[in-house]
Amino acid sequence: MDLSGVCGEIFDIQRFSIHDGPGIRTTVFLKGCPLRCPWCSNPESQCALPQLLYSQSRCLKCGRCAASCPERALTLREDGVEIDGGRCVPCEECSRQCPSGAMRLVGRLATAAEVLAEVARDQVFYQHSRGGMTLSGGEPLAQPDFALALLEGARDLGVHSAVETAGLVEADTLERVLRRADLVLFDVKHMDAAVYNSALGDGHATILDNARRASRLGVEMIVRVPVIPGFNDQPHQVAAIAAFARSLSVPELHLLPYHGYGAVKYATLGRRYEMAATLPPAPEQLDSLRREVARLGMVARVIGS
Repeated sequence: MDLSGVCGEIFDIQRFSIHDGPGIRTTVFLKGCPLRCPWCSNPESQCALPQLLYSQSRCLKCGRCAASCPERALTLREDGVEIDGGRCVPCEECSRQCPSGAMRLVGRLATAAEVLAEVARDQVFYQHSRGGMTLSGGEPLAQPDFALALLEGARDLGVHSAVETAGLVEADTLERVLRRADLVLFDVKHMDAAVYNSALGDGHATILDNARRASRLGVEMIVRVPVIPGFNDQPHQVAAIAAFARSLSVPELHLLPYHGYGAVKYATLGRRYEMAATLPPAPEQLDSLRREVARLGMVARVIGS
């Protein structure tokens, strides 16, 4: 495969990651996601195209961005810059002119070869820590051809690969891409369809069917649960997910506690963060959930607390 001819939209490449699979990893964040989880810590990942982020607190109100915008999409007001989303065609000119970094374009088109060249820089660390490359997002399977090219390129390099997915994709897409991975990190957020669909929209049945499908591919799989207060943080809710994971012969379950670190990103996108008043789960609660999972005979880990 000519990796220089396969392109995709990414918004970050994070080196020396330790929470996205085993060992030291390079995590490649792909843009685009069919879900709009209220707790999402990467809201800039949801749109498949590049987006303009504006930080009002950093703005010097110099007007350079508005003067440089070829689409006249920016207007300098007394309290900062107003962005006309209907006219903005993220061209990056305003961010180039901004002296304070208040304007920033997030997302760029990259070839698989370019991304893999970045991944290859840390091969020595992967070898010593049994790490590798992880595709995250967003939803990596929303760009299946690009994800597949990255996975095949990693295999050619001898680099372990992992894919984080929420599973809301077509079955053939899921199978085609995940067969090329060494590890699947599969999110299962709730076992009650009514609760799930009320919070996140239809898709619960598809996700569980795809989890079953992924478990039959012969690829190592770990189920991960974002622990969200008021949504799925009760022992019986986590136990139900663990029982489902065990039915798939998945030996390990990861608990990812909610945090509000991404709240500021919503403001830069001009969006309201719906969970501003939500507190992270307490350490003793997480330990209780971990013990509940272990009681069912599974390896249970709390990741990133």
